[in-house]
Amino acid sequence: MSEVVKVSMQGGIAVVTVDSPPVNTLSREVRAGLKSAFESLRGKPEVKAVVLACAGKTFLSGGDMREFETGVQEPGYHEVLRLIEDSAVPVVAALYGTVMGGGLETAIACHYRVAQEGVKLGLPEITLGIIPGAGGTQRMPRLIGLEKALDMMLSAKPLTAAEAVKVSLVDTAVAGDVTAAAVAYARDLVASGKGPRRTREMSVEGREKAGEIITARRAQLGKAFRNRNSPHVLLDAVQAAAELPFDAGIARERELSSQVERAVEGRAFRHLFFGERKLRKIPGLPADVKSRKVAKVGIVGAGTMGGGIGMCFANAGIPVTIVDAKQEALDRGLATLRKNYERSVSRGSLKTEEMERRLALIQPTLDYEALGDADLVIEAVFENMALKKEIFARLDNVAKPGAILGTNTSTLDIDEIAAVTQRPQDVIGLHFFSPANVMRLLEIVQCAKTAPDVVMTALDIAKTIKKVGVVAKVCYGFIGNRMMDPYGREAERCVLEGATPEEVDGALEDFGMAMGILAVYDMAGIDIGHLTRVARAHLLPQDPTFYRPTALLTERGWLGQKSGRGYYRYDGADRKRTPDPEAIALFAEEAQRLGVPQRKPSRQEIQARCLYAMINEGALLLEEGIAIRASDIDIVYTSGYGFPRYRGGPMFYADTVGLKVIYDKILEFQKVLDPQYWQPAPLLEKLAKAGSSFAQWQAERKV
Repeated sequence: MSEVVKVSMQGGIAVVTVDSPPVNTLSREVRAGLKSAFESLRGKPEVKAVVLACAGKTFLSGGDMREFETGVQEPGYHEVLRLIEDSAVPVVAALYGTVMGGGLETAIACHYRVAQEGVKLGLPEITLGIIPGAGGTQRMPRLIGLEKALDMMLSAKPLTAAEAVKVSLVDTAVAGDVTAAAVAYARDLVASGKGPRRTREMSVEGREKAGEIITARRAQLGKAFRNRNSPHVLLDAVQAAAELPFDAGIARERELSSQVERAVEGRAFRHLFFGERKLRKIPGLPADVKSRKVAKVGIVGAGTMGGGIGMCFANAGIPVTIVDAKQEALDRGLATLRKNYERSVSRGSLKTEEMERRLALIQPTLDYEALGDADLVIEAVFENMALKKEIFARLDNVAKPGAILGTNTSTLDIDEIAAVTQRPQDVIGLHFFSPANVMRLLEIVQCAKTAPDVVMTALDIAKTIKKVGVVAKVCYGFIGNRMMDPYGREAERCVLEGATPEEVDGALEDFGMAMGILAVYDMAGIDIGHLTRVARAHLLPQDPTFYRPTALLTERGWLGQKSGRGYYRYDGADRKRTPDPEAIALFAEEAQRLGVPQRKPSRQEIQARCLYAMINEGALLLEEGIAIRASDIDIVYTSGYGFPRYRGGPMFYADTVGLKVIYDKILEFQKVLDPQYWQPAPLLEKLAKAGSSFAQWQAERKV
């Protein structure tokens, strides 16, 4: 018998137990063990029923993602699941933990299902750009009906045990030992003379209206699945369940599943999946480095960002002390925190008592001395170097030895900030994204003197507060904001040339960006970026057109949503953005004054200029060692900047376009636009001429 699959007998009930830590993935070894186990039980008169159970923290959690790259080795999923479903005696699945994807597909190939309260059951493949490929699109509609199956697969939202019972996905839910409950359930089946109940033999509820249902669902895909193909392929597969015999439907599912796995969309999602698993691999970090203990956190600044960061730690059960210079700022910050939590309570995602418990972990104070026992202190004041240096000098005197001092700066030189302390080895950048309690990304900025254990602690903190931590080195803007500069520069230049803000943002949103860059400026506050550029004016191009539209709006006090107008107008209670003819006229007048020729850049040109400028800057970041991997850049952009995940991030997207195509286009822009902005990054030029890619470059460096 297999090392990871064992069989035991409990008075006529065979218990097949999978024990493959950490999460019982359906690896080749597990599949082989299941095949061996069910074959060994076949035809044995003493076996009256079978319970499929797992050891550890979850039932089968899903397929082995590595097999997307290596190919599925025998025995395949369909062979094993068919063997389970073919059992001549009832097979009961004992479900608990996180039963997703291939794990749930295995469960619905069993004849009956018992679930433990607290279980999560889902088919989230659509979030990876693929479809359920082990019979899920064929069995699920037979088990719970066409409409409910589509809801489950298109939303990717897991069901609770109670919800699963309600839709007949699960037969019963229990509070205690689910394996024992499944064995008892199996005994009852045997005692009542019930045999196998094969999902494949059920009819599909709603099949008579399948065409109508699928057509309606296709029309509803809309913005949520903009530019994506896998949801349409999923609908094709589910339609096959309604219209074809089971075996023909399985054949169709396999064909369609293979199609989406090979497509760019599926590869993009897998690129990000595996990229996230490389984030803790930091060159130069000793393999045996340990984290420092973080049991209490201090935050300087009770504004939107400071409060959001405080929520992140309180949500993880870590006490937080928030310091501000003014009592009214503390009061306002705490009121905002409570309002944010109350919103979660009203949505039903948080209980009132849990809200109060979290709020009790957050202690406001005017006294810096209260930070003396914090293991980590994060400065979260506005972007002003002098102020940040003053705060760090003060923290250096207040914080205990070994405390980590973090700054939430988004652009400033953290080495300069660290230099005002006597402990630069304890200083690190922790760049949260707004709203901090919602956004997944945390840029971890490793300074010149940051100690290895501080970097490791930051990575562990990110995991604790459920963030995606990406390590970068010190430079202006780190990874994300540095690449945003050329992206925004080209967007604003297109406006000066005659494109309206709506046309620029529309082109970028058509590409898949969550929000156009000019609308982002309006939301964040137009003056923020402008003031940063004013502070760095001596380092920037002496070009009167450089970011001129933003400067114009700032000069007039049109600062975006907070002032009611910016690139757009925001009138009415809903503050919905609408075109602003006055702003458009203002840009045209300024273009005439500056001698900028007027024309209408096409949608394709706007996209190419903005995106290729961003990609070129990304290549510079890789060459300079600011970013460790191309995939790190992609994770920054898909986790914090609204870049569409189905395109894999800017560097993956560049590979799909072809680096030679992008390089040639940059040379073209160099001739027809301002050449100072269109110098190909040496790495991009080298890879383009070699017919290589960022992915190959990364693989060769083994990072």
